[in-house]
Amino acid sequence: MPGGRLSDQDRGLIASWLAEGLGYAEIGRRLGRPTSTISREVARNGGPGGYRADHAHEATGRRARRRRLGPPAELPAAVGADGRDAEAVRAYIERFAALMVQTGLPRTAARVLASLYTLDAGAMTATELIRRLRVSPASVSKAIGYLEGLEVVRRERGPGRRERYVVDDDVWERSWVASARANAMWADAARQGADIFGAVTPAGARLDRVGRFFARLSDDMAGGPVEAALGDALTAVAALVHASAPLTVHQLATALDWPAERVTSALRDAEQHPDVIDPVAVRRAAPGTYTITARLDRLTTTQREALGCHRERTLTGAAE
Repeated sequence: MPGGRLSDQDRGLIASWLAEGLGYAEIGRRLGRPTSTISREVARNGGPGGYRADHAHEATGRRARRRRLGPPAELPAAVGADGRDAEAVRAYIERFAALMVQTGLPRTAARVLASLYTLDAGAMTATELIRRLRVSPASVSKAIGYLEGLEVVRRERGPGRRERYVVDDDVWERSWVASARANAMWADAARQGADIFGAVTPAGARLDRVGRFFARLSDDMAGGPVEAALGDALTAVAALVHASAPLTVHQLATALDWPAERVTSALRDAEQHPDVIDPVAVRRAAPGTYTITARLDRLTTTQREALGCHRERTLTGAAE
């Protein structure tokens, strides 16, 4: 009836008419409902391109059950203390959670993490989270399990032996380290695949590019090259030492049976992390050509001059 709740039949008609290209106003006229009712119904259930009657009906049921859970718990007294605006705090928590969702976190997990992180205590029980977020116990349990897997939330026993969920002050640092570790695992797995398929095959080259990408990403996040990248850099340096002559990227790639991109990446790592290949250094003898040389900063001026004189005497003796 006009003004009442939309029925399953109403939602089926809405879905059908949207598929026919009818606008909200026309659909509202046909159902005897305000245009705002139709636009709100469609917007909250997938939009014009994703509206489905069965999903809309299920979502409406879930929202009704949430309302029966009662109003959200009041923010702890600490949140309203020291001049804090409780409404502004609530709005900020929702924005904080929405940002996490945009980065890939599930919505309930994001709301749980945002709520915990913005509490002075940094901890809540399952009951408190259910009341605060107006979600089911199963939703909170699933969200906590997900966040525990990311190592950003832990459990502890609170007063009365009730279990509390805690977020520590270093949560983002630990999350960053976990992400760097995961990227290193992807790099290692991709490199293993490249070795199995052969770096010169399309599949092997593709896996090699993936491995180098994740290796660089993990390197940047961890603040230094990962083990796989270190190995490539040292192998390239060893090849230059063994050759005892400048080599181009193409010559190195042929000798090592690597794609040219892998050689370039290895040489770049060697240049960017001189401490890794100390006491030698990679030097560009010409565009696209590399050689190996001693790190002169390891020697004093007097030591360099003495070694230079020794080299000259050796060359003179050999000529005689």
